[in-house]
Amino acid sequence: MIGDCETAALVGRDGSIDWLCWPRFDSDACFSALLGGPGCGRWKLAPAGDGARVARHYRGDTLILDTEFTTDNGTVVITDFMPLRDQKSDLVRIARCTRGNVAMKTEIELRFDYGSATPWVSRLDNGSLRAIAGPDMVILRSDVPLHGEGYTTIGEFTLREGQSASFCMTWGPSHLPAPQSADAETALRKTEEFWSSWMSHCTYKGDWPEPVRRSLLTLKALTYYPTGGIVAAPTTSLPESIGGSRNWDYRFCWLRDATLSLLALMDAGYYREAGAWRDWLLRAAAGSPDQLQILYGLGGERLIREWELPWLSGYEDSKPVRIGNAARGQMQLDVYGEVIDALHQARLGKIAEDQQAWEMQKALTKRLADRWQSPDRGIWEVRGDPQQFTHSKVMAWVAVDRMVKSAEQFHLDGPVDEWRALRARIHSDVCQKGYDKSRGCFVQSYGSKLLDASLLLIPLVGFLPPNDPRVRSTVECIEKDLLVDGFVLRYDSGATDDGLPAGEGAFLACSFWLADNYVLLGRKDDAVHMFERLLALRNDVGLLSEEYDPRAKRQVGNFPQAFSHIALLNTAFNLGRAESNAPMPAVQRGDGKAAAPEC
Repeated sequence: MIGDCETAALVGRDGSIDWLCWPRFDSDACFSALLGGPGCGRWKLAPAGDGARVARHYRGDTLILDTEFTTDNGTVVITDFMPLRDQKSDLVRIARCTRGNVAMKTEIELRFDYGSATPWVSRLDNGSLRAIAGPDMVILRSDVPLHGEGYTTIGEFTLREGQSASFCMTWGPSHLPAPQSADAETALRKTEEFWSSWMSHCTYKGDWPEPVRRSLLTLKALTYYPTGGIVAAPTTSLPESIGGSRNWDYRFCWLRDATLSLLALMDAGYYREAGAWRDWLLRAAAGSPDQLQILYGLGGERLIREWELPWLSGYEDSKPVRIGNAARGQMQLDVYGEVIDALHQARLGKIAEDQQAWEMQKALTKRLADRWQSPDRGIWEVRGDPQQFTHSKVMAWVAVDRMVKSAEQFHLDGPVDEWRALRARIHSDVCQKGYDKSRGCFVQSYGSKLLDASLLLIPLVGFLPPNDPRVRSTVECIEKDLLVDGFVLRYDSGATDDGLPAGEGAFLACSFWLADNYVLLGRKDDAVHMFERLLALRNDVGLLSEEYDPRAKRQVGNFPQAFSHIALLNTAFNLGRAESNAPMPAVQRGDGKAAAPEC
């Protein structure tokens, strides 16, 4: 992945950019080969012919990707990046020969509107190419001659040692004059300076600097700079099971990511980004408490319609390809806890207070008091019938608990006695109805016998202490029933009525949560073993998707996934601080206090 903090492109090992939405993460794609093959749009730049050996890496602590192709005749390095420029978006590719000579070929197929619109291409007076379709315009500047073959732009050239060729593609609205393209070498230098400077503020000093720094860079890249919103992933419809229908659009911002994102950023020293995320959260959640959604657009947009693209065959024939996400209309109680907990943690982190935050929290709590007993769709956004999910009730408790703590610690006004009583009532309800004595563990929903990995969050949010026998037994049951080849499933998709066909990979964040529980339980060796197994799943440049298929031994789901990298960061901090006795994210979040003694 390369990006400019407003959108991102996916670059394959073959030198093909197969996914790019311009100018925002959630814009229509102009390269959609990832979901429909080359004819749906891509840009390939690589040695002509087959058989080149490939190695790639990010350039230091940056989002600049170097792909090295080694042929019998020579070696060439393709450098891909997106400069950070106000009000402009560029995609720059530089091919540089470092040994011998290499025959090169580039093939550019621009297809707007997710591969459905072929642009009109013309040549400007300065030699650049201009492609226009509807509202979109792309300008392509090249150091080598380009010509058209059918609906594809082709360039064939040879580089000798020390020679280079650069290409710059720039997006702009079609009704405006053609934008000025960036100078490749100048943009490269400034882009490298930006990322290196940003990473210099990282305060992490633990045993896993490389994965932590790469995860922070990924989280920054997935933060939409104009608003501070963190997109869950830059892709849509990458399947949770190859050939299946669990294909969702993740190019939006989920309230569920709020607290863990905030803690990860603050614990790494990035208070400015944490503040921007807190501000986005306040703007998005503002309005009537009755209309709180689980996800919003990058700017806080609420109307997100889900529809399908029948002309795209899907990733490895996994259909349907979905745009938008209908889950935005679901009622999910846990988001109340996430929003209120995030704002509480922001206060603890001394992020400048927003005067409206507390008033909004009080309104949300009042609404939650009326609906916490209702069934909902839960953390996993099931498309079956609503249920009384245990995790949802736990997060309702979190919401009220953080209101009490904020009022007590920061001397804020409110009906604290009522909140204390409500907190105790919810806690008792969960302990009575969410715990199955015959199984000896908490269960997925009231009255159920099924397990759910979200139960691993019970000690992490401070609902019960980690040494509580019910917590220990729940962890043991999850180890027994939901571990597949050493990784944690969200739930048994064959037994759980989630409204979808059975079958998916192991949700990576759940395995990080298990490692966090190991830390709290004093099982440090188990925690390190799990953490390092998870790190080994990252691709060749250190990125994680949403899930991992243990049987096929491959990553699945949308990629790269912010939630997976956030979970990685928090586990790394938990492990590092356990040894130094510094506050761990798992303890920070629950304030390290036990729950109500009567439970």
